[in-house]
Amino acid sequence: MAEPLLSVRGLRYRYPGGDPVLNDVTFEIACHERVALLGPNGAGKSTLILHLNGLLLGEGEVRVGGVAVTRQTLKEIRRRVGVVFQDPDDQLFCPTLEADVAFGPRNFGVSEEEIERRIASALELVGLSAQRKRPPFQLSFGERKRAALATVLSCQPDVLVLDEPSANLDPRNRRRLVNWLRSGPGTVLIATHDLDLALEATDRCILLAGGRVVASGPSERILRDKKLLEAHALELPLRLQGWEGSPCG
Repeated sequence: MAEPLLSVRGLRYRYPGGDPVLNDVTFEIACHERVALLGPNGAGKSTLILHLNGLLLGEGEVRVGGVAVTRQTLKEIRRRVGVVFQDPDDQLFCPTLEADVAFGPRNFGVSEEEIERRIASALELVGLSAQRKRPPFQLSFGERKRAALATVLSCQPDVLVLDEPSANLDPRNRRRLVNWLRSGPGTVLIATHDLDLALEATDRCILLAGGRVVASGPSERILRDKKLLEAHALELPLRLQGWEGSPCG
């Protein structure tokens, strides 16, 4: 069988002076999979995400395309794994949107001609082509969320990791996000409390609780298991609670 694109084996991590946050986390993600990472607050989702591109280095093994995440491979890993954080202002710091989108590829040594092509492509994908000359702080919150996504897409990562991508989005931008996730290329891992998003946009769910993987399987099966979800402080997606259609329209 082909090697998984992302492999996490026996990952353990504790912050200095604290209890273990991740405790023997193991899972794999194949090429072109769309996977939701679920769990209650404190489950370890954000800490896990920080291990996927080497922002944290714990015990165990994380491999991306066969390359182990180590201090020596950080530049290669960060080219392969793009993380979009929950707060877009963590990723937007240049005078113009196009400069932000160019920053990553330029840091990886991409030619200026190719950078221009990537700026145009990434901004078109997120619907911000007309905003490329504007300062990011002049954009609306929803536009900044999409701008942060563009800054990562321009790096053309093998794995795209999104931390709470639907948080604070209005219904229109949430629907745009769902449509993009359904049709976009590549491999995507979404850490989210939005179980309707997971149901609509992912193929598989990994449920994290107490720093461990407690369930993994097709999204339809995991998200219809009321007993499993309630045991880990989660509820059925709204559309499975008798609502007609998505509450976000």
